[in-house]
Amino acid sequence: MQRWICPDCEREFGARHQAHTCAPGIGVAELLGRHPGWIGEIYAAVIDTVRALGPVHEDAVNVGVFLKAQRTFAEFRPRVRSVLLWIMLPDEHPIPAVGRIVRAGSNYAHRLVLTDAAQVDDDVRTLLELAYDVAAD
Repeated sequence: MQRWICPDCEREFGARHQAHTCAPGIGVAELLGRHPGWIGEIYAAVIDTVRALGPVHEDAVNVGVFLKAQRTFAEFRPRVRSVLLWIMLPDEHPIPAVGRIVRAGSNYAHRLVLTDAAQVDDDVRTLLELAYDVAAD
């Protein structure tokens, strides 16, 4: 996976000179360390699913972690009482865990609100797999 590294913020992207907000990255452990342990458990459930599929780049910034293959396919955003997990897909997949689907360019962003690692069930794992496959092409 060939990636471009921004010389200003040192974050990695799939395309050379990709438009982005130049915010310095942080480590995933640092980000998760700012939150209660249950947030890390949810992250582990998500990232374990994704890592089983192939290489993944975890771009952690202050607002969360952007999960990338060739392109971003999911965003993990910790909040006070929940985690927002956005999964990007080319079409709509209205599973019960998806609270909202928003058109985002040529994709659909599926919004999930998670409060427990057990909510990363077979349906959610299937969405992550589909999104990874699309972003890894």
